[in-house]
Amino acid sequence: MSTHDLYVNAPAGPVWEVPAAGAARFSWDYDDGRERLLALYQKGKDKQWDGATRIDWGIEVDPYDPLGTPDEVLTLHGTRHWAKMTEKGKGDLRRHYSSWQFSQFLHGEQGAMICAARIVESVPDLDAKFYSATQTMDEARHAEIYGRFLHEKIGMLYPINDNLKGLLDDTLRDSRWDMPYLGMQVLIEGLALAAFGMIRDTTDKPLPKQILAYVMQDEARHVAFGRMALRDYYKQLTDAELREREEFVIEGCYLMRDRLRGVEVLENFGIPKKEAEELSEQSEFLHLFRKLLFSRIVPCVKDIGLWGERLQKAYLDMGVFDLGDSNLDLLMSQDEEIAEALDRERFAAEEAERVAEVEAAIEQGAAEGA
Repeated sequence: MSTHDLYVNAPAGPVWEVPAAGAARFSWDYDDGRERLLALYQKGKDKQWDGATRIDWGIEVDPYDPLGTPDEVLTLHGTRHWAKMTEKGKGDLRRHYSSWQFSQFLHGEQGAMICAARIVESVPDLDAKFYSATQTMDEARHAEIYGRFLHEKIGMLYPINDNLKGLLDDTLRDSRWDMPYLGMQVLIEGLALAAFGMIRDTTDKPLPKQILAYVMQDEARHVAFGRMALRDYYKQLTDAELREREEFVIEGCYLMRDRLRGVEVLENFGIPKKEAEELSEQSEFLHLFRKLLFSRIVPCVKDIGLWGERLQKAYLDMGVFDLGDSNLDLLMSQDEEIAEALDRERFAAEEAERVAEVEAAIEQGAAEGA
C-alpha cells in the first residue's frame, strides 16, 4: 500500500523543495583532525547496525494502544468530549496520537538525514565531514525504522507539522555552514531525544521501547558531535554573530514548543481548531511534557556558548531556564547503557532458546535410540 494511502490528511504535494543555499567546501588536509572528533567518527563506524535484524519486528502491536498510553495523559480526558466517547473512540484517539507522534519523528529523521548530508557538503573540516557521513547513514536507518513501524504496526500517518516544517526550512535555507548544526543537532535532535526518552521510559510495549532505545543510542553521538563542533567554532565569533545565533535559537525553541500540541489530531475528531488549541494549553501533562522536552536543549545551548541575556529571558519565559544546569553527559551515557542492556537481555533470551532446542533434540534422539 502506498504511503499516501495511509495519510490521515494529504500532504501539500508529493515533494517539498527547499532551495539550497551556501557553498560546498573541499578540504585538502587528509591527515589531520581533532582527536575527540575522530574518536567519535570511529565510534560512529563501530556502532552501525541493521534495523531489519536488531529490532524484533515479530512483536505484535495493538494499533489502538501501541504505546500503552494512560487515559489521564490524553488531552480530551476529563472534558465533555471524553464523556461522550465510546471505548472504540478512545482507542481511535490513542491510535491517532501515536501516529501523529511517530509521524513527526519520521519527518524529523528525514530532515536530520538531509541536514547531515548538508554538513558533509558545507563544513570546512574533514574530520567533521567524516563524522557527519556516518550520521547521514544513522538518520537514514532511523527514517526507515519509523516508517516501517507506522506502515506495519499502526497503519496510519500524519503530514509534517507546520512548525517543524518551518524550523527545517529556516535551517536549510541559511547559507552559513554552522546553521544545520544549530537547527538540527541542537534544537530538533535535542528535543527529539527528550521526546523519545519520555516514551521509552514510560511505555510498557516492547517494540516501541526497542526502537526508541536503539535510535537514542545513535542520537547521543549526534548531539555530542554538534556540541564539539559548535563549541570550538563559536569561541571565534563576534558578539554580534553570537546574538544572531541566539535569535535563531529563541525563534526555533518557540516553534518547537508550539509544535507539541497535536492540535491536528483533535481537529480530526471534529473539534474546532481554536477549542483544540485551548484544550491542549489547559493540559497539565502537556505543560510537564514541554518542560521535560527542553532538558536536552537548554544545557546544550549553554554548553556551546550561546547564553546571552535575551536568550536567558526567553528560557525564563518558557519556564525552562533551570534546565541549563542539567548534566547532559550523564543523560547521554544513560541512553547508551539502556540500549546495551536491551541487547544483553535479548541475546540472553535467544541463547536460552538455543540451549533448550539443543537439549530437546538430544533428549529426542536418546529416546528414539532407546
